[in-house]
Parts: sequence; structure tokens; C-alpha cells
Amino acid sequence: MHVPLSRRELLLRSANGFGAAALAALLADDTRAADARAPGADPMAPKKPHFAPKAKSVIFLFMDGGPSQIDTFDPKPALEKYHGKPFPGKTEPTQFNNVGNTLASPWKFKKYGQSGLPVSDLFPHVGACADDLAVIRSMVANFSEHTNANYFWHSGSGLQGRPSFGAWATYGLGSECRDLPGFVVLGSGMIPPGGADCFGNGFLPATYQGSVFKHGPQPVADIAPPTESAKTQKAKRDLLRKLDAGTKEKYGDADPLDAAIANYELAFRMQTAVPELTDLSKETTETQKLYGIDDKKTEVFGRQCLLARRLVQRGVRFVELLCQNLGHDRWDQHANLKKGHEDNARAVDKPIAGLLTDLKRLGLLNETLVIWGGEFGRTPMAQGTDGRDHNPFGFSMWMAGGGTKGGTVVGATDDFGYHAVQDKVQVHDLHATALHLLGFDHKKLTYRFGGRDMRLTDVHGELIEKVL
Repeated sequence: MHVPLSRRELLLRSANGFGAAALAALLADDTRAADARAPGADPMAPKKPHFAPKAKSVIFLFMDGGPSQIDTFDPKPALEKYHGKPFPGKTEPTQFNNVGNTLASPWKFKKYGQSGLPVSDLFPHVGACADDLAVIRSMVANFSEHTNANYFWHSGSGLQGRPSFGAWATYGLGSECRDLPGFVVLGSGMIPPGGADCFGNGFLPATYQGSVFKHGPQPVADIAPPTESAKTQKAKRDLLRKLDAGTKEKYGDADPLDAAIANYELAFRMQTAVPELTDLSKETTETQKLYGIDDKKTEVFGRQCLLARRLVQRGVRFVELLCQNLGHDRWDQHANLKKGHEDNARAVDKPIAGLLTDLKRLGLLNETLVIWGGEFGRTPMAQGTDGRDHNPFGFSMWMAGGGTKGGTVVGATDDFGYHAVQDKVQVHDLHATALHLLGFDHKKLTYRFGGRDMRLTDVHGELIEKVL
């Protein structure tokens, strides 16, 4: 009886094997580069970095929309002198070019900790952790529009389709967690402008893309195990392994389906791991209160922060947290600045402080790099009467743990908090520094694509020595 060839077998046998080369190219998104793993190896197996790392994992607290630096971590008393008056300096083209009068911060600043780090009244709980923060006041970005700015922060390029920071981290390090993805995005109800491509794998193998966990009782679709018996499930998996082994024995170990097989195996293991991960009932009441899970105003982000801690405890490499929808269009307050920033800050302040405190008391902060910030900052002049426009010319972010120097301030903006004027820090510099803390020379963590060795920092990036 004649058995027809499958498309796979036809490609493998045709044209002296050149069909197999074509197949390998078509399936490249499901495999790792040949020099990045041995044939048949797990693409997410832990790998050694270039040198001894300070951090093993990253938690990125993404403040989608762009919080105002002059209302959070960069006090500017000079604004009070000109409040309500025409802005005395030169203005840059902004997203809407609706430039009003100078707008002083509605909030007061207080010095916290032994370092005396000034933090606004928006973040009293985070302020209490001041001695763990390395605040960068001189960040600059290349884009003033949300979508391109989000791509730029996440991937080092303002264009869609490049690998995200989390994908690069897991590509370089693999994962210490066998039962969960190496790169997890914890959603709180909104996806940033730019969509899921902000967390994509780009030209890296699909294994390294971010897996989005939704907020709620079922964070992953179809996570419930099938109704069939465990014996039947095991028999099916055993049969698949047998068929896969036969295929590899026939055609060699360099099977481009290895990564896909590993993904299916991971999906099976997640059916047990995800429900256990998201069951917070095993956490003490004191821990849940620390994160603000007992309060409706902080419950959503508090739960995500606690899940982030549980994920890095289990060896997940990169966790990104997204903000929730509070009716103010994220941190993007072109109007209603006071109410919008207060509601957003209230939702995240206690949970973030709880995360830092909990990581520290568990001995995890030293090996976990925490990054806070948005895609850009806000202008010192009003948009309308109670809003601020986008400002990529000078804004604040902070880092904590993972080998950073707490209680420090890097760089400065001008007297109005408008332009970075000292120790200017590019997004590529922050990426280079974070990779350094993970044990990588950012110039050597590359992937061959389109005839070029590609990297997260492109041809840019210098270490931010003052935070190390």
C-alpha cells in the first residue's frame, strides 16, 4: 500500500535536501540559533552569562502613559515662582503643541531615609523605601508619541517587530523555572499603545516572547486540564514523544520542531503550575496587607506585585507589570492632572513598596532588579489649565536591587524639569546597564539576523556607572 509523503517528508527528500533547508528557514521562529544551544536541547534551559551576574531576574513596573517627573521624583521649586505665568524658557514641539502657562507641582516633596532622597506626596510608601532606590533624573527618549515610545523603551527601536527587552533577557539566560514561561507580562486590564508587540520576540525564536497573564481568576486561557484521566493524558504524551523520537532518529537530531515540542510540554506543565502560582490563599494575611490586597484601591496592582514576587521566587527571568484602567487614560494626563496622577499613584504606591519590602526581607532584592518608569515624562507648562503634555527631553525613572546603588540620584534636569542637562541617560544606556547587572556585555549578546549581528542596544549604549 502506498503511503503518501507528508509535506515535511517531501521537503526533506526533494532536491537533494535543499527542501530541508527551506523548511528550516520557515520554522526558524520556533528554534534557537545553532550557536545558542546544542541540538535537541531545551531552548529555555539555564545558560551562563558572560560574567558573574548581580541580578538573576528583572521586574519592570511599567507606568504606561508617562508619569510627570516634576510631580514625583524631581522637585523643581523654581516652577512656583513662575506658576500661572507664561513659560520663561524655550519650548520644544510637543505632541499637541498646546502650550499654556507654567504649572507648579500640586504636591509637596519630602526627604526620606538616610539618603534624604526627595519624593513627592504622591508616593509616601515608595518614599519609605528611598534608601533602596537609584533615581535617574536625566532620562531622554527618541519619541514623544506613545506607540513609538513604547516600542523604543521595550525593544530599543521605535519600529514595530523588534525583540523586547524581556525576550533578550530570556534568550541570554534561559529560565530557572521549568513549569512557567521565562518572560511573563502581568496585565491589569490594559495593554499599552503598540499592543502585544511591546512584549514580542521579533526575530528571536518564538520561545522567548512574553506570555500575557490577565488579571482575574483565569489568567491564562484554557489553562484548566482536560476532563480525560491522567492515565489517558500520559499515554498521549508518551505517544507523541515516541513519534518525535522516531522522526529525529530518521532525519537527525537537528530537528527544527524541538522548540515547538518544548512549548507544548510547557503548556501541559502550566496546567498545574499556573493555578498554584495564582492561589494567594497560602500567603499570610500580613503579607497580603503589605501589598494592599485588602483594599479595593490597591487590590489589583497589589495582587500583580505579589504574583511578580512569586514568579521570581520560582526562577522566572523577566516579569513586566502593567497599570490598570482608572478612567484617566493611564498616566497620560493632558487634563485633570491632579485627580489622574493621585488615583494612579494611589493604586500602585503601596503595592510597589510592599514588593520592595517583601523582596528585601526574603533576601531576594539583591538578586532581583526592579525598574520603575514610563515611556517619557511631562512638560513643566500646562496643557489647558490642569494638564501636562508629553516630554521626552528629560524625565525620571528608578532602579532598585539587583546590584544597583540605593539612595542615589543620577543626573539632573534644568530648573524647570524640562531638559536633561547633566549625565544624560539614553534608553539604550539603561538597557546596557540592566544587561550588565544580569551578567552580559550588551555588545556581545547578539543574534544573527538579516546578515547582521543584532542586539538590544543596536550600536548604542553605555553603562550608567553611578547606579552600579
